[in-house]
Amino acid sequence: MQDSDIKEVEYDLPEMQSGAVCVANAWARVPVELPQKEKQELKEKIKRLLKEKNAVLVAHYYVDGDIQDLAEETGGCVADSLEMARFGRDNPAKTLVVAGVRFMGETAKILSPDKKILMPDLDACCSLDLGCPIGEFTAFCDAHPDRTVVVYANTSANVKARADWMATSSIGLDIVKKLHAEGKKILWGPDRHLGNYIQEQTGADMLLWQGSCLVHDEFKAAELAYLKKQMPDAKVLVHPESPASVVALADVVGSTSQIINAAKTMDAQTFIVATDKGIFHKMQQAVPGKTLIEAPTAGNSASCKSCAQCPWMAMNSLSNLADVLEKEQNVISVDPEIGEKAIVCIQRMLDFAAEQKNRAKDKEATLTSGMGAV
Repeated sequence: MQDSDIKEVEYDLPEMQSGAVCVANAWARVPVELPQKEKQELKEKIKRLLKEKNAVLVAHYYVDGDIQDLAEETGGCVADSLEMARFGRDNPAKTLVVAGVRFMGETAKILSPDKKILMPDLDACCSLDLGCPIGEFTAFCDAHPDRTVVVYANTSANVKARADWMATSSIGLDIVKKLHAEGKKILWGPDRHLGNYIQEQTGADMLLWQGSCLVHDEFKAAELAYLKKQMPDAKVLVHPESPASVVALADVVGSTSQIINAAKTMDAQTFIVATDKGIFHKMQQAVPGKTLIEAPTAGNSASCKSCAQCPWMAMNSLSNLADVLEKEQNVISVDPEIGEKAIVCIQRMLDFAAEQKNRAKDKEATLTSGMGAV
């Protein structure tokens, strides 16, 4: 790997004892752009290998569009991290190939310990995960034993093993609302922006770890407000990992799947979108006649940290996907003892999500029955 193939990345590393948030450094590989003919050859190879290996491809909305298309074409799924977790657990395939970042592969292994979990690149990590090391997080939790620990999905297996609940951006608000109604005090980690948003929406007593997503943390309110003035008919869709000043300008705040659904259901023809631009591939497929615009970030090109694209999500490529399938390498492993502890908080979230879904179905059935009786 040549030096030019490596990108340096900065991320927030909180020091909770002092209250400071330091800047730490990591790295990400920059995939080589392939000619169209080679892409097509790799796609066909991957399709063949998935069949041969009895494997299914699960991809996040933020990865390369070609990988998203492959997942759907081969019976896999493209989804947010909550649906990825459910799909991988319930799919009969013996091997799961997780195109995303490392915590997603670990979550898949925790939920499916008997399955082989492969990832295109084991070094594809996440600034929230990196910014929440288990030693410091454990000390933070131990210092506040009266609080229920709720951790975001973007964390390591070790951090999940220390938690009472896991949450994703699509269900975190409802989980905290439930716990608040039960009189629970919350210790939330690691994303401070999402934690602040949930705290404001629920009124819950929440103590927040001070991490952030390097992509969403770069969206800027002043530039977004200016863009809104230039495009008064556009609706603003914001992921809640964004700063509060950006969230305040949103017409809709939601997870990746909720943002896509908003674009499908709202009357507007133009949307300004504040989340990773990888979502535009699936989003544009869902709303082919509508215009999608990236929300402004801090800086451009070399002067911004992410330019609205996670550098680790970008490490998933057709080349390394084909390679791991062919060689069955980049296998995710989780210590069984850690897995047994971590599955408790994940399963609580999945059970809660299933209960919500069933309640919604029952409500719809009741309404339908009532309409028929009139």
